[in-house]
Amino acid sequence: MGAGIKIDRPFSIKSWGIPLKLVTITMILSIAFSVFIGYYFLSLGLASAILLGACLAPTDPVLAADVQVAPPNETIKSETRFSLTAEAGLNDGMAFPFVWLAITVGLVTTTSAHGLIGQWFTFDVVYRIIIGLISGYLLGRFIGFIIFKLSNKYELLQTRDGLVAISATLIVYSLTEFMSGYGFIAVFICAISLRHYEKGNAYHTELHSFSDQIERMLVSVLLILFGGMLARGILAPLDWKMAGFVLFFMFFIRPVSGLLTLSATKISFHEKLGISFFGIRGVGTVFYLSFAFSEFDFKYQDRIWAIGAFAILLSIIIHGFTATRVMKKLTKT
Repeated sequence: MGAGIKIDRPFSIKSWGIPLKLVTITMILSIAFSVFIGYYFLSLGLASAILLGACLAPTDPVLAADVQVAPPNETIKSETRFSLTAEAGLNDGMAFPFVWLAITVGLVTTTSAHGLIGQWFTFDVVYRIIIGLISGYLLGRFIGFIIFKLSNKYELLQTRDGLVAISATLIVYSLTEFMSGYGFIAVFICAISLRHYEKGNAYHTELHSFSDQIERMLVSVLLILFGGMLARGILAPLDWKMAGFVLFFMFFIRPVSGLLTLSATKISFHEKLGISFFGIRGVGTVFYLSFAFSEFDFKYQDRIWAIGAFAILLSIIIHGFTATRVMKKLTKT
């Protein structure tokens, strides 16, 4: 929600071209490379290799706050920051079909129910994404109507409390999931739709500030728990091949996939490199693995957890130390 509320740019295929390419072409290339390495070099099995690629695909919209756009109605503009913000908001939901693909492949290989692949495409890809988009847009417009229009007529509905952002997040997510859509996509689209309802209203800043604080608090708690996971030995199964894969993913797969995607884009090479490099891994990886392991008994779960945890740890360290300096330089250029 916080990432969507602070995006001032109206949606169009042309103006959102870079983030749309990132959540489609770059994501698919990254997953494909990861699946290939996971299957042939790490010997994880096809289902587990797909899950590995899917859990490393989404970037974290909260941990990536230092590379994102400023709060609503700020005058600083940066194509790099906009692209990374929009990508972080979208790709949590856009990576979810690949998690379901891993689960589906696991079921197919253990039950020989080959019709599940077709069902995966029609339901988990097409239907769920469309429902997420439509639900997010309509609910965002409806919430905007209540906040900015209907509240002017009825005093009971008047509020300037930032808690509305959290309430909207929970309502939109739950309603969309109830309709079997992707709640992550719906929440982000809702935030974009709400943001452009009376765009100049100062209440958008209040909504963003509150949601941003809550998100940071929750991530702080999760990072403390993540530290506990490290202390309890989640990295114990990690070997040099797995560590090498994470380094290869961070310094080659994601940057090269991004650069290939953006090769024809009319922005500077430094901006392309910045967008391609800052694919920050975080809570999404933990969520996807936890969800997938609750749905199917994947092989090599300890190894996949170790790879995911090591990727998050390296991302926090490397991207954390470089984000502020690189973004400052790119913003100046």
